[in-house]
Amino acid sequence: MKTILLIGLGRFGQHVARKLHGLGHQVMAVDSDEERVDTVLPFVTNAQIGDSTSREFLSALDIPNFDVCIVAIGDKFQNSLETADLLKELGAKKVIARASRGVQEKFLLRCGADEVVYPEKQLAAWVAIRCTSEHILDYIELDKNYSIFELSTPEEWSGRSILQLDLRRKYGINVLGIRNEHGLNMSITPDMVLDETSSVLILGQQKEVQKCLHL
Repeated sequence: MKTILLIGLGRFGQHVARKLHGLGHQVMAVDSDEERVDTVLPFVTNAQIGDSTSREFLSALDIPNFDVCIVAIGDKFQNSLETADLLKELGAKKVIARASRGVQEKFLLRCGADEVVYPEKQLAAWVAIRCTSEHILDYIELDKNYSIFELSTPEEWSGRSILQLDLRRKYGINVLGIRNEHGLNMSITPDMVLDETSSVLILGQQKEVQKCLHL
């Protein structure tokens, strides 16, 4: 469990608050809008109405005590920059900031953010990958080359074992897990047989996965 300061409670910030709550973390939520703060009260440990560009306000929150500070401000980029900068000055251990455009990422990193998330860009990548094949159920990009894909079992894979498919030798693809009605099995052996009711988690280079799926 981590203690997290979440600043900015628009749609993105509210989704983050709910997810962190579901994961069991302690969250302090901050926004200048009272209605937004009231919306997330059921999902956070504490909440404050205030201006995150105010040094006095942030100082009162005891910033060094948080494991992570998330700047999720989406409508006023100048406020995001000032907030990230102040958090670092006040001793934040780690600052994660949201960008809505590519150029914003560079400025946020220069102003103290340790990491920048770009929801629109990440969603666009997911949609682009997802629509290329009816088999792709989910997708996690690890870097510019490697990704984890969850696939519904292609018809030509059904009834064949991991050894028979020989994906590692042919495409450099590793099978990480198989999901079926009983849950996710990560203990993969060469003799495991796939069927059309299951889905498969694979790790590989995007271009090799595309080649494997004939995209």
